[in-house]
Amino acid sequence: MKKSIVIFLVGAALGVAGGFALGIFVYPYIFLADIVATESVSDKSSRKTVATGEFIHANPRDPIHYGKGKVTVYQDLVHLGGDFEVGPGPKYHVYLVPEKSVIPSTAVEKTMFVDLGRLKAFRGSQNYPVPNGVDLPKFGSVVIWCEQFGVLISPAALKFQN
Repeated sequence: MKKSIVIFLVGAALGVAGGFALGIFVYPYIFLADIVATESVSDKSSRKTVATGEFIHANPRDPIHYGKGKVTVYQDLVHLGGDFEVGPGPKYHVYLVPEKSVIPSTAVEKTMFVDLGRLKAFRGSQNYPVPNGVDLPKFGSVVIWCEQFGVLISPAALKFQN
């Protein structure tokens, strides 16, 4: 009898843990993957482009964490282009990171990054205001970062305009 109770409790615990883990990974694909952002840059002609970049697949052996598309940095705004796309997941944020080359082993959370906010959609054009006082030339990359698991999703090295 005691053995049956232990087996039941262990099975229940594994079932709950497995269901929770599955939910974390399946939920974004089912309910959020079809949302496409369509934000445009207002008064684009009067804004000065500071830098541009392109998101890359940081670890090609990882089929879940990928990214692609263009990013444009203006004096007061980071704009993810209409071709932007990342693999779905929980708690993705857009960071400005001081390092020019960000790879999966880069300790992004230990840098003096600037969190521009939570990712609005996994695809499409999006705008993120740059806080006052941020010295943009000191930041070499825009990074999509998973705060929940501390994982690099996709970096974009910035090329600054002269």
